[in-house]
Amino acid sequence: MKEFFSHIRGAVVLTLVLAVICCGLYPLVVFGISQAFFPDKANGSLIVDPGGTVRGSKLLGQAFADPKYFHPRPSAAGNGYDAASSGGSNLGPTSQKLNDAIKERIAAYRAENGLSATEPVPADAVTASGSGLDPQISLRNAELQTARVAKARGLSEEKVRELIQSYTDPRDLGVFGDPGVNVLQLNRALDQKH
Repeated sequence: MKEFFSHIRGAVVLTLVLAVICCGLYPLVVFGISQAFFPDKANGSLIVDPGGTVRGSKLLGQAFADPKYFHPRPSAAGNGYDAASSGGSNLGPTSQKLNDAIKERIAAYRAENGLSATEPVPADAVTASGSGLDPQISLRNAELQTARVAKARGLSEEKVRELIQSYTDPRDLGVFGDPGVNVLQLNRALDQKH
């Protein structure tokens, strides 16, 4: 019986020691390192006004519908860009509901951007991502929206294109993926310019 309690005591002590290390010390060390070396990323890559008001995160998309703004990808996350309900629509390529939604989005995109009925529409303009929270659109998507945004703001298209270039993120490591335009940062820059 004494040997049994000795094993129990050893198991309890080991459990407590591992709990302190794994649930206390390790998270504190990781938190300290992240705050010391990557504070912006560790705190959510927040976009903060000079007055201290948080306007969003560089990592999360937001809904913009006004013609003077660049519009993001469609979102299937909850009630539109709801980070608490992140996720895709789970509609597959054979889904009639998805097919109908894409046709409607293509027609709406062409109409709002003054495109012809034969102008190709970028896939990211009419399909939601897996998370529904993508902060970026393709460079082509941004280029097709340039005329609408410039007209709505009374700016030259060249000025808007310069801003697009300023907020275009390059390929990861120079080779992976495609360049993308951060919609929230671009729209905030437009608000500050005009």
